[in-house]
Amino acid sequence: MHVRFILCLTVIFAALGWSPAMAVGEPPPGGKLLPPIPLSVDEIHAWIDRSHPLLKGAGTEKIMARGKMLKALGAFEPVFINDTELERFISSSNPELGSQSKGFNDSIVEARHPWGFRGAAGIRGVINGPAKIPDLGFANGTGQVILGGFFPLLKGLMVNPENAELQRSELADPRADIKIAQTRQDLFLAAATQFWDWVAAVRFAEVQRRAVGVADDRFKQVEGRAKAGAVAPLDVVEANQEVQRRREVAIAAQRFVEQEQLKLSMFLWENGAPSMPSSERAPSFPSQMLVPTPETVKAHKLQARAERPEVKEIGIEAKLNNIDLELAKNNLLPSLDAEAAPARAPEKFVLGLGYRFGIELKIPILQRKSRGEVLEAQGKADRFVLTQRFREQQVVIDVDNALSAIERAKERISAAVESLRLAKTLEDGERFRFGLGATSVLFVNLRERNSVDSEGQVIRAKADYQKALALYQWAIGSWGKSEAAAIPVIYRARD
Repeated sequence: MHVRFILCLTVIFAALGWSPAMAVGEPPPGGKLLPPIPLSVDEIHAWIDRSHPLLKGAGTEKIMARGKMLKALGAFEPVFINDTELERFISSSNPELGSQSKGFNDSIVEARHPWGFRGAAGIRGVINGPAKIPDLGFANGTGQVILGGFFPLLKGLMVNPENAELQRSELADPRADIKIAQTRQDLFLAAATQFWDWVAAVRFAEVQRRAVGVADDRFKQVEGRAKAGAVAPLDVVEANQEVQRRREVAIAAQRFVEQEQLKLSMFLWENGAPSMPSSERAPSFPSQMLVPTPETVKAHKLQARAERPEVKEIGIEAKLNNIDLELAKNNLLPSLDAEAAPARAPEKFVLGLGYRFGIELKIPILQRKSRGEVLEAQGKADRFVLTQRFREQQVVIDVDNALSAIERAKERISAAVESLRLAKTLEDGERFRFGLGATSVLFVNLRERNSVDSEGQVIRAKADYQKALALYQWAIGSWGKSEAAAIPVIYRARD
């Protein structure tokens, strides 16, 4: 029974074309492996978002922004104060009482408001007997409610150094986002440019290797014809010299591929180290060549003037300077401060505990420092206006420059392709003449070199077109925005 069952399974598997070796995913005998998936610009950009150290370093700006915010908020956080005052004295009005010890213990919570107000509230406990307390006393003179405040009425009202620092810290987070966007933009442009340089180097090396193969085949052909007496021995030497020349060029082309490959690896980080892509993953140049329409370019210019990190950075710097300008103008005002606070001298226990009130007015005479700060901030504000105008125009020029590069590269591709077609025609004709004995090896080599140069021009033109497209994406600021998950550093407050 077991033998029949095994035979039945074998027949079924043979009918289905299935074998145990294929069941584990191994390729069939004589089968070919699938070609590697071509590398793309989008994959490299995703790799940068995931693991590039420079983008991670830019992400730490978010931590620093959070730190600046916490540091600025520290000026307004409540503070608990416990103060014990004790004084030993002899009363001059009644020396018979002898030495006395009087004092108090204050437990106070003080806090500052961004508008410049300061307040305090707490309880005062009397040490060693009751005291004369005229205001807010309790427990038969052994305790007192403490209330106090400081109120700027002119200088420092709503505009003060602490509030200015808080406003600056609020701009630290959008400023960090701008720096991350700028780093991402520059990395994406550099990566795309390097990627197409690498692709062009790989394609050019392939052309050189094919040229070596053609020259080697001709050398063997000429060598056979020379042995038969059909051509002169010098033609063999010339054919061999051409092989060596093209081999040297191919070696140099391979060295250039390795150089571009190493440069590209600096954008592909894996486990904390650069990862070199295989030359087999170099893609072909896209066949489609599109140029943005005038309406699209106009919309992109408006978008770039508002979204480019360089323009946004000037806006943040201008806001920071406006904070300094408001603070400098506020410093020109006279200082008029009102204050109400409990008396804190221990000897007041003898006469009674109460509150003190006061108003202080300070009027600077020359105001040199404040006027200098206003002039400095105003000068920076004027400079930022001009810089903003320059940056916006620079963005427009960047878009026009990228558009010009796209259009000229497209025209170059058309001319280079036509030149390659003509060079191939001349090459084929010269080969035909050489087969008839109507020309020499020298002219065939020259025609083939011309074809190789023309093909190299096509490769360079196609690479420049793709790099121009990348430059256009950078110019309109499309790479400055990223998903939240793409920001590699996450900060969690522990307060």
